[in-house]
Amino acid sequence: MDRDELDPARVDRREGHDSRLSLAKPSPWRLSAWLWSLLVLLGGLALALSVHHQQQQRRLAEQSFVRGELANRTFSALQDKLHSAEAMLRAVQTLFLASDQVTQVEFANFYTNLRPRERFPSLLALAYAQREQAGAGERYVTRWVEPASGNAAVIGLDVGAQPHNLAGLLASRDSDQATLSAPFRPVQQRGASGTEDGITLRLPVFSPGDPPQSLAQRHQRMRGSIAVSFRVSKLIDSVLQDDVRRDLRLQLADVTEAGHVLPLYDSMPGAPDVRGGYRFERRLAYGGRVWDVVMQPRDITPPAIDWRQSTLPGGLLVSLLLALLVYSIVGTRQRALELGWQMSRRYRESEERFRALNELLPALVLLAEVDGGRITYANRTSRDRLGDEVTEQHLPDLFDDEILRGQLRDAETRGCSRIEARLHGASGARFWASVAISRIELDGRSKLLMVASDITEQRQLTELLSHQASHDALTDLYNRREFERRLHDSLVAGVAGPPIIVLLYVDLDQFKLINDTSGHLAGDQLLAQLSIVMRKQLGGTDVLARLGGDEFGVLLTRVADQQEAERIAERVRRCIDGYVFIWEQRSYTISASIGGVVAEPAGISAKDLLTQADTACYVAKESGRNRVHFYSERDDQTVRRRSEMEWANRLRWAVDEHRLQLTYQEVWPLPLGDGAEPGIEMLLRFREESGQLVVPGVFLPAAERYGLMPSVDRWVIETTLANFERLHPAGNRLDMVAINLSGASIEDPVLVDRIIELLQRYRVEPSRVCFEITETVAVRNLSQVARCMALLRSAGCRIALDDFGAGMSSFTYLKNLPLDIIKIDGSFVRDMLTDPVSHLMVKAVTDIGHRLGLEVIAEWVADAETVQALTALGVNRVQGFSLHQPELAVFQRD
Repeated sequence: MDRDELDPARVDRREGHDSRLSLAKPSPWRLSAWLWSLLVLLGGLALALSVHHQQQQRRLAEQSFVRGELANRTFSALQDKLHSAEAMLRAVQTLFLASDQVTQVEFANFYTNLRPRERFPSLLALAYAQREQAGAGERYVTRWVEPASGNAAVIGLDVGAQPHNLAGLLASRDSDQATLSAPFRPVQQRGASGTEDGITLRLPVFSPGDPPQSLAQRHQRMRGSIAVSFRVSKLIDSVLQDDVRRDLRLQLADVTEAGHVLPLYDSMPGAPDVRGGYRFERRLAYGGRVWDVVMQPRDITPPAIDWRQSTLPGGLLVSLLLALLVYSIVGTRQRALELGWQMSRRYRESEERFRALNELLPALVLLAEVDGGRITYANRTSRDRLGDEVTEQHLPDLFDDEILRGQLRDAETRGCSRIEARLHGASGARFWASVAISRIELDGRSKLLMVASDITEQRQLTELLSHQASHDALTDLYNRREFERRLHDSLVAGVAGPPIIVLLYVDLDQFKLINDTSGHLAGDQLLAQLSIVMRKQLGGTDVLARLGGDEFGVLLTRVADQQEAERIAERVRRCIDGYVFIWEQRSYTISASIGGVVAEPAGISAKDLLTQADTACYVAKESGRNRVHFYSERDDQTVRRRSEMEWANRLRWAVDEHRLQLTYQEVWPLPLGDGAEPGIEMLLRFREESGQLVVPGVFLPAAERYGLMPSVDRWVIETTLANFERLHPAGNRLDMVAINLSGASIEDPVLVDRIIELLQRYRVEPSRVCFEITETVAVRNLSQVARCMALLRSAGCRIALDDFGAGMSSFTYLKNLPLDIIKIDGSFVRDMLTDPVSHLMVKAVTDIGHRLGLEVIAEWVADAETVQALTALGVNRVQGFSLHQPELAVFQRD
């Protein structure tokens, strides 16, 4: 079939009819020469005027077609813009459906990743309105808005104060469809001049889970509403292309309410309406609103006549020549036929120009036979995308979808509405397209007309957003939300008996030390490397995820029993234990504590299973770290163990409930037995409801993680100074009371002033008070620690560097920090009698400390032989469980 099938102005070629001009046979009537000349002249003039008129009509038809294409393309672009805005809102709605713990920071990060203003320069704000109870009713208050700049007036806005806005919100809730508002003046522009050209597109926010299917579910799970607002004028400006601006005037009006027209946009404001000529008018129904879209030419002046291509001068000339040569040229009839044929050829050239317009369309346009689907026409875009041989193929063979292919092979098919389908491109490449297929009639024959546009990039963006929502950006493992979802699905689908479901909770040991000494960049690199190492130890069906910080989760769904699960957990632990991490000429030996739990078939929830695995992991840490422990309800230690979050909640009320207790351990001067009074180090305990005292290693990690250490330290400092003479039986004979300070307290700018105020209030001699700071805290923020130490020493207090040797020790710290005392880490003191290296370390620290004028204290002293060895080395003081077991402060004893 010829491509003329697509030409609205195609020529009707009937059988036996020749479009070329023909001359009549000579009339038998005897006419004079001048009369014949006159007849020929008049006939030629009539024919020339007729052809000229037809040519003008072709030009007008071409002009109308071009304008129609521009108008249709603009209308489609406006529709696509609204659909794109809805797709962006759907992405945000998916974020809330995936979790009930979406924070304002996550909302802001999600907005930043979307980069919506690159696609929507007219965007004013992306806002979240939260559903809140108000007496017996409810209200929706805008809590989050992005970008923050220029949108301060939106924060706290009650949607109920705007009845039309609230009506749209409720409509989107009931239908779970995007709703569009009537035009309004945005609150960001209050007080500014301008028309009411703001619009808002809304979608509901439901609680996490599958999208609600019924109206009752939507009402029950409604959490709030998300909205994106635009300036209509800027939105339309981003749609209009230069050729549309030059040729057409675009007018938009909101006609949703009958008899009440709300003007939205006019590309030629104030200009009079154009009467006559081309007019495009269509109504756009979207989001519950109806827009009247009208496009007219800016100028209806008929196109100027191009006399170089017009047939009129030629017709006049031909007529005159025929009249003049009627007597003298025998071949008059043949010349007239030739001239007629030239005019016909020009007519067809005009048709060809009209046909070329379809070739320039950016969309794929195909025409195929209904019976068999053979493609008979493909425009330039189709041939470029599908290959020049596309006209040798059949329409169904272009699609991957077998159901759609069968539908198109059916001779009774009516086509399909706009769908997304994957097509075979040139050289076998596949791409996604938005496709619409309609059945049309051409020359009395049924055809299939397909129009498609490439949406591959849009789908790739959607897949990228989905991946980012379920994966950790650092390790590319599943994130906690996706891990919990997969754990929940496994528990719902699980059955009793093998294979069993096992959850492993992996927590790195001493990870904070690496962050403190080498920085967070080193810690991030370690996490990324370990994720690769652990993944190699797991099977293809096992799920590995980063739960947060240095914690990982492993879901095993195809293990026979707990013994196999323990072997897998031990294999993971060994791969971490054997890993040496090197960073900037420093090397670290890594280990991990792993807690495991077997899911019982009796309907245990994912939350409870994670809590049990977390509990088992803590037991592994308390048992010495670098080991595997599986949860058991018969294990009393496991049952008593509480999670960090629970400890954090208990510590917030510990002071008011009198749960914190002060104990002390004596620090004895060497040599022993010379009658000198000992000093003491204050130690903290937590008293359970049963009266049992819990050591700080159990609850202080929770206090550090949740920012509670400054308040705990303040309580210890004030309680110690307020009862200074009642801490120990020695009373006022104590020459030293040591108090530990955490890194969070050191960073508190008002800490020193508070300590000095308490010393003065309770009349405590500052020289009797010693503040201990661990080496790892000092390394983390050396300048801040040095400043705090100097201020405390200037007030008269003594400063001790605790656990020296436990971290990345450097004697440079001893020279640059304002110190009075160094305390040798107990791991060296404990092994000094059996390990020559430990003995050498103790001796070196002692000698250098004395040369710097510092007092040296040894911790973890276990026996009399160690005391003798330390005395020989010149250590000044010792402490340890063998010398004194910690006791409650005197004022807190029953």
